[in-house]
Amino acid sequence: MRLSVLDRSHVGLGLSPQQALRDTVRFAQQVEDLGYHRFWVAEHHSVPGVAGAAPTVLAAAVAAATSRIRVGTGGVMLPNHQPLVVAEQFGVLGSLFPDRIDVGLGRSVGFTDGIRRALGRGKEAAEQFGDQLAELLGYLHGRSASGVHAVPAEGLDLPVFLLATGSGATTAAEFGLPLVIAAAHGDERMIRTIEEYRADFRPSAQAAEPYVVLARSIAVADSTERARRLLVPEAWATAYSRTHGEFPPLEAPEEILARSMSDRQRAQFERALRGHLFGTPDEVAAGLQDLVARTGADEVLVTTTAHDPADRLDSYRLLSRVQRTPTPVG
Repeated sequence: MRLSVLDRSHVGLGLSPQQALRDTVRFAQQVEDLGYHRFWVAEHHSVPGVAGAAPTVLAAAVAAATSRIRVGTGGVMLPNHQPLVVAEQFGVLGSLFPDRIDVGLGRSVGFTDGIRRALGRGKEAAEQFGDQLAELLGYLHGRSASGVHAVPAEGLDLPVFLLATGSGATTAAEFGLPLVIAAAHGDERMIRTIEEYRADFRPSAQAAEPYVVLARSIAVADSTERARRLLVPEAWATAYSRTHGEFPPLEAPEEILARSMSDRQRAQFERALRGHLFGTPDEVAAGLQDLVARTGADEVLVTTTAHDPADRLDSYRLLSRVQRTPTPVG
């Protein structure tokens, strides 16, 4: 199965966002050596525990530090930006790093009123996603209705992927684009969404047939319990964000597990630990094979968030051994 990487540049407690970004670039070099297919970075604004705020800039640094792995965004939140600027940015990336750049797009807008004001966007911006996407594709393909040209992007083969947030799957099918989807509301709902995407897919210049990238949080270690402990820092940060309104820097798992939690905190924490795939290499390989069999996914986009970068790399190293290389798409 084809495996790729999504890295959000998480900040460890006591470390700086600057160090987190440098760690992302180094991590990309390491997973390239392990044979992963893509390395994507994300867009988050005003999050204490996440340094990845400018994905196209970070993608440029990653692409410059690597030589073979595809590099992209998971994703640029299009409602936060002008389509022309996004097309030009990816045009620059595609020109400097030919045949290695992916355009991953999402439809989310800033999560709080303050962020939306700072970005100059309102909640309604997400409802204009279809029009923004059509405009962006026009620039990328040199068919802009306005007559304006995103000069560095025209003529380049830049694969465009859509993240299935909100109506993303419907939009991906309508525009004939590959779909990136996670089980945010459970596997069964995700599978139904994938089936609807495939049924409604319209072939396009971007993709002749449906292509599904399954995003999944995965942790691998030499024991099931050790793998589960790798999930603890992000689970606690997620639980904290639901009770305090912000995602904090990651703490060590032993500190979190020794903490006294209220009933509400404990419930949120346990809930955040669900839905991940974790275990020994054999356990995770079996889980992945079952998941791919049930979804028909063409690719798995893996996120592993561990407090210790060495533990994270070990997880990806163990996971890389279950990878098989199919015929490339994009």
